[in-house]
Amino acid sequence: MADTSRRLAGTAYVTADGVSIMVAGQFQYRPSGVERTTLSGMDGVHGYSEKPVPGFISIQVRDNSGVTVEYFNGLTNTTVSAELANGKTIVGTGMWAVNTQDVNSEDATFTLRFESDSVKEY
Repeated sequence: MADTSRRLAGTAYVTADGVSIMVAGQFQYRPSGVERTTLSGMDGVHGYSEKPVPGFISIQVRDNSGVTVEYFNGLTNTTVSAELANGKTIVGTGMWAVNTQDVNSEDATFTLRFESDSVKEY
């Protein structure tokens, strides 16, 4: 058996509401969190403002006959789960698809991006 203890990247297994997604590449994510902006005045630094930012999961998907592109476009209030090569599991709940899906017919791929206020790493 191969020693995978140092593997950091290279594979991602993704599901949306339990439906497997063919991951062609370019898997990206951002856990939900906050964005801080420094507040400065003419007399110095006053502090910072903070506002919530949504988390996201973005995937380059391979189009196949098992699931229609329209299915992905219609996903709202969805749970997206990903198992990564480094052992992390990324889970987004209450997610919605935010982009239109434009299929590149040369390699049967399209980008799928989900956002929500609840994306966590485990």
